[in-house]
Amino acid sequence: MCCGQHPFFPRDAGTDQSPSALENLRVRLADTEARLARARAREAQLTLRLHEMKRFLSVMEILEGYLKRRYRLQQQRLARLLSVPPTV
Repeated sequence: MCCGQHPFFPRDAGTDQSPSALENLRVRLADTEARLARARAREAQLTLRLHEMKRFLSVMEILEGYLKRRYRLQQQRLARLLSVPPTV
């Protein structure tokens, strides 16, 4: 058993109609539904975070491209300034 799983019922457990067996099944069903709801909520939360991270990455890539262009322009300006011979 792993992660709060319940053991499998024996084959004849499905024929047991006793109130305690039915209550046990109801409790297990409610537990499973609650875990499923938590898993879905966590999935929704993680999906939202993933989209936020993708948006952030997109913005950072745009900024990176902009800064690289600015850097190249500055390098070109500096090269032109340094290559112009001084006038006397």
